Parts: sequence; C-alpha cells; structure tokens
Amino acid sequence: MEMVRESEKSFRNGDWGIKYLFRGPRLDWGVVFLKPGTCMGAHYHREVEETFFILEGKGILRINEAEIPVEGGVAFRVEPGERHDLCTGEDSSLKGIFIKVPYCPEDKVDC
Repeated sequence: MEMVRESEKSFRNGDWGIKYLFRGPRLDWGVVFLKPGTCMGAHYHREVEETFFILEGKGILRINEAEIPVEGGVAFRVEPGERHDLCTGEDSSLKGIFIKVPYCPEDKVDC
C-alpha cells in the first residue's frame, strides 16, 4: 500500500501544470491544473495510453488536428501515437486527473 498527500507534491511549473502523485511501478497517476491562457504542452507517447478526467473548469483538447471542447465531468482516453495538448482559454482554469499506463517515463515525445 502506498499513500500520498497532494499537498506534499509539487506542480511542474510551480503553482500550475502537471503534478505526479504516483510514479510506477505499473502506472503514472496525477493531477493537472492549468491557469487561464495556459497549455499542458503538445506531445505524444509511443506505447503509453493516457486517460484524463476533467474535474472542473473548461478547456480545449487538441488531438492530432482536431480541437475538442472539454469541461468538468468529461473523461477521455488518448491512444499511443495521438498527438495531444490540453489548453485553457483566457477566462477559465481547468483541473483534472490523469492516468498513464504502462509506466514508461521515457516514452513521451514533445512536439
């Protein structure tokens, strides 16, 4: 059994971005918080699938060439090889959770 407190973990960009709660041995699991006017960062994975559940706020999922509006209560899964980015507009923040499986930290390719 492993337990963490979110308050003891840090966002990648200080007070926003990606925050990992669990890393390995079989999955990555964490929180994403995007301030108004920010993006997670376009990338894809060679073998890893990534699932998101939006808890609150609104944003745009950029998946390959499409832009899909997302909001609290929406879940989506991104397949390996699909280029994706999650962004907010200038007037909305977004908070959600993500799960990546299998655990393979070197699998991410920035676009």
